[in-house]
Amino acid sequence: MEYIDNSDILILNGDETLSVLEGREREVVQLIGDAYKTHAGGQSMLPHSSFLRFPADDRNRIIALPAFLGDGFGLAGIKWIASFPGNLERGMERASAVIILNSTETGRPRAIIEGSVISAKRTAASAALAARCLHDGPADCIGIIGCGLISFEVVRFLLATLPGVDSLLVFDKQMQKAAQFKEQCAALSERVAVELAPDAATVLANCPLIALATTAGTPHIQQLPPATGQRTILHVSLRDFAPEIILSCDNVVDDVDHVCRAQTSLHLAEQLTGGRDFIRCGIGELLLGRAEARKPEHETTIFSPFGLGVLDLALADFVFRQGVEQDLGTAMTSFFPAPWTERTRAPRPAQPPFNVSYYREKRILETCNLHY
Repeated sequence: MEYIDNSDILILNGDETLSVLEGREREVVQLIGDAYKTHAGGQSMLPHSSFLRFPADDRNRIIALPAFLGDGFGLAGIKWIASFPGNLERGMERASAVIILNSTETGRPRAIIEGSVISAKRTAASAALAARCLHDGPADCIGIIGCGLISFEVVRFLLATLPGVDSLLVFDKQMQKAAQFKEQCAALSERVAVELAPDAATVLANCPLIALATTAGTPHIQQLPPATGQRTILHVSLRDFAPEIILSCDNVVDDVDHVCRAQTSLHLAEQLTGGRDFIRCGIGELLLGRAEARKPEHETTIFSPFGLGVLDLALADFVFRQGVEQDLGTAMTSFFPAPWTERTRAPRPAQPPFNVSYYREKRILETCNLHY
């Protein structure tokens, strides 16, 4: 942005990020769709995510997702997101993250944005977009398996983008967590009834549209109950289904190369068959009109999104631009050192960070050749 020079970085915290995105679910879904189309059109660079794990610790991990998104976006950066399930017992969120946006002209960081909010919102928007693309039958009852933050955001986005939803059927292996989730969902809409299911099979058997967002590391669902009609499953958590289930269904993903790794259910299916022919297409191909929404011979279509860094960048840039317009955030000025050829001179005085509105006013005055 013009108001920040090459030595300055804007920082936006979680509350500021939430305030920017509040009530803008439809706008976010549209943005995520544009990012998917750009990626499917070959206008992106998306290295594989890097998983940092710890010795003798199979629960915790920190993941790096670098990306570039072109075709009008012109974005480069990285999401650095930690998943520590034990945080829940400490009264903390499981995930924490930062997103760094870099200039595509100089490579220098231009913004540091709290990333867990963006990660949750883009994941939910992706699921809602897939539901809109894939499910053309009735979706009066939505099933939810796994009652955490991601599922709550999925519900928020589905209610905002799908007409006709009048009930939720939810399950979590921790019944207290499911009961709390029920109360929170009731606050989203007074007209939508929320009921608790005794098990995951009940949800899968009775709901035409189901979202799974669990912390499962290995498949825990070995059989899929028969569907009463068209069924669409948003397999957000990626590791819930046995590979045999994946092979029996119509499969749509976000990116084939990315989703077939890290022991996802699709990766297991690839290992079982030695190929990837069971994956029909990516969601970007649907959005570009290169593939049909469903295969009539399959009653169940499963959408499995690995989670692409280009989505994080697109939404982070949206937050960044809105933050600038709304005078949010803290500008860190003179973040980078002076060029090495100048360091023998007197060092620049340290400057404390100050808010964006002050910085903008200072720039306006400087433009008018006024001085403090």
